[in-house]
Amino acid sequence: MIKFRDLQAQYQHLKQQIDDAVTNVMTSGGFILGKEVLELEKRLAEYVGVKHCVTCANGTDALQLAAMTLNLGKDDIVFVPDFTFFSSGEIVSLVGAIPVFVDVDRRSFNISPEALEKAVEAIAIEGKYKPKAVVAVDLFGLPAPYPELRKVCNKYDLALIEDSAQGFGGRIGNKVAGSFGDIATTSFFPAKPLGCYGDGGAVFTDNDKWADILRSLRVHGKGDNKYDNVRIGMNSRLDAIQAAILSVKLNAFEDYELDAVNQVAKRYNEMLADIEGLILPEIPEGYYSSYAQYTIVLNNQSKRDGLQEHLKSKNIPSMVYYPKPMHSQQAFAPYNFDTECLDVTKKLSETVLSLPMHPYLKDEQVAEVCEAVRYYMTAQ
Repeated sequence: MIKFRDLQAQYQHLKQQIDDAVTNVMTSGGFILGKEVLELEKRLAEYVGVKHCVTCANGTDALQLAAMTLNLGKDDIVFVPDFTFFSSGEIVSLVGAIPVFVDVDRRSFNISPEALEKAVEAIAIEGKYKPKAVVAVDLFGLPAPYPELRKVCNKYDLALIEDSAQGFGGRIGNKVAGSFGDIATTSFFPAKPLGCYGDGGAVFTDNDKWADILRSLRVHGKGDNKYDNVRIGMNSRLDAIQAAILSVKLNAFEDYELDAVNQVAKRYNEMLADIEGLILPEIPEGYYSSYAQYTIVLNNQSKRDGLQEHLKSKNIPSMVYYPKPMHSQQAFAPYNFDTECLDVTKKLSETVLSLPMHPYLKDEQVAEVCEAVRYYMTAQ
């Protein structure tokens, strides 16, 4: 049976190593912020190429910790892509700042630098609020266009927060996702490119002061110890069992999983390339994707929904990310900003479809998916 993301196949491949790692934690009794967590943080910082990695309980907390470290708050504007998961904008509201949603590029699905600059200028002209930061999301495995985004951020004195939850392992040139922002975050949710068996997250930075603040914030704003509280913080710690699992998975991730998902994407591209009415993922020159998802675009919503139903009839799973843009979420209704300039996001929400994608997807399974897609598209 084809799985959308086959965590069971991964576990069977790594079973002995994972079982041994978990048993070691259980035997040691060091469950919270134990040596496994410290060792994982060191490895992750080295992999990403930054000075500090501070782990936490989940990816949403990682984003909130980043926002708190940057001291974002009341009347601060934070620009967020309109086509992304809710948490990317949720954390802006949680710290008291104001999210402004920005359209994305129709081919990369990532935030558009041109749309961002227009949004920044519109807020600046209005003069009511202060533009302070950008949350750039590495969507579907592809890093956002950071060279261009950095120019906009430098021009308008904006902090750049990188949400690399879906893009972990992706690259631009020799730089790895998680190293592009002033501060960066990731999630270890099980379905992410690097995922644990529960919730987990991390924040990355080269700033020594911010790293100290992050380590304080994740444990109730502690000072010298947990009973000395110097700021209002959170309770957001990665447990040692998840850290031990992630250490095993990180070996596989580096050794062969990233290459494997790119090979799966290559096979999809070869088998689907000649089908009319499909737009396939496009990786810009110099970029490398970790393929959290393999997402195609169809001509209209009817075609997309019809293909999804056809795949379901063949017991082939698929997913729609994201059927409801950020600006349409009821939770953001109080922010009465212009939504007329979000046409690309609106269209993508109606036409994208993600196909099964993971490192353990077999050639014959890819062929089965592609045959089902071809049958539907040519029969219409």
